[in-house]
Amino acid sequence: MAKKLLIVFMLIISMAFLIIGGKFVKDSGVFEPYPDVEYITSEKVASRPVYELLDKKEQAVYSALYNGVSEKKTEIPLPYEVSGDVYSKIYCIFEKQEGEFFYIDSTYYTAEKVRNAQIVLRENADEINKKTSELEQSAEKVLLDAPVTDDYEKALYIHDYIINTCEYNVGEDYSYSSTAYGCLVEGMANCEGYAKAFSYLAERMGLVSVLVTGKTDKGENHAWNQVKINDEWYNLDVTWDDMDIPQEARKVYFLCNDETFSRTHISENTYFQPFKCTATESNYYVKNGLFARDAKEADEIIRREIAKGNARIDLKFADADSYSSFKKEYIEGQLMFDIVLESGYTGDKQISVTLRETEEEYCLTLNFS
Repeated sequence: MAKKLLIVFMLIISMAFLIIGGKFVKDSGVFEPYPDVEYITSEKVASRPVYELLDKKEQAVYSALYNGVSEKKTEIPLPYEVSGDVYSKIYCIFEKQEGEFFYIDSTYYTAEKVRNAQIVLRENADEINKKTSELEQSAEKVLLDAPVTDDYEKALYIHDYIINTCEYNVGEDYSYSSTAYGCLVEGMANCEGYAKAFSYLAERMGLVSVLVTGKTDKGENHAWNQVKINDEWYNLDVTWDDMDIPQEARKVYFLCNDETFSRTHISENTYFQPFKCTATESNYYVKNGLFARDAKEADEIIRREIAKGNARIDLKFADADSYSSFKKEYIEGQLMFDIVLESGYTGDKQISVTLRETEEEYCLTLNFS
């Protein structure tokens, strides 16, 4: 009798294990078929250079995230099972590069193996749809006055628009400060929000750009952009060009090469290698004839700009020696006023010159009043 009871007891235990195990297997999705492999369209690929750096398997996972997040899904079946490290790489790239998806969090779930992506949404679907509409309307408003042909003018237009309409968020963080929505709709963002807004608008204007994260030369976390101008890559930092002075966007960090930019910006290369930026032709100072190799050349630039009637003159010097030499002769030695008088100034009022410096980049701005 005892033996029969033991057998019955063992059968009950076995059945319980089978039921529990079956539920675990079902919930884990081990035997669920993988969804079909899909890739984002060639049109979208053209504006996503980081996507092209991924291998085909990674691109398929990225595409699954793109399609699923577009539909506001919180669980997205992936076409492949990938390691946690690979998933982390893909998600971190996706979250930074896709500025339109302001409603996903930088927080994400991972495991040793990932087959279903768990997405953290900032709000419910109705609120997300409302805010998405607001962001799209904001972009349409920006595009109304945007240049349509020249890459340089497009990038400059976006750069100045963001600076003139957004305030840098200092201090306490809030939910959308690191997003394009925070920058373009709420008018308040941190460096990541500025950079995502630039990429978001750049794609809509036909520019190719990426968001880069890293640290400043002071060791602070930071985000900026790279953008392709006439088939050449350049660095730009919209945040650092925003001085919170109404309608006065400086151009110190607009379209820089690596040689100058890397003095203050150290990129994070964990997930992708930023693009090499070696060209100088579209740099703001070079393109506009405001780059001086020495004090004599700076003298000529100032005379030319005064003759044009410009009360504000931006200058960038080739190196520390030419920069300090100019300051010593023309600012401390007051040769600046000789230039003004010799350039034909005939007014009966006093002239004042204010100087704003960005010493680490050998840049200065002269304002005459």
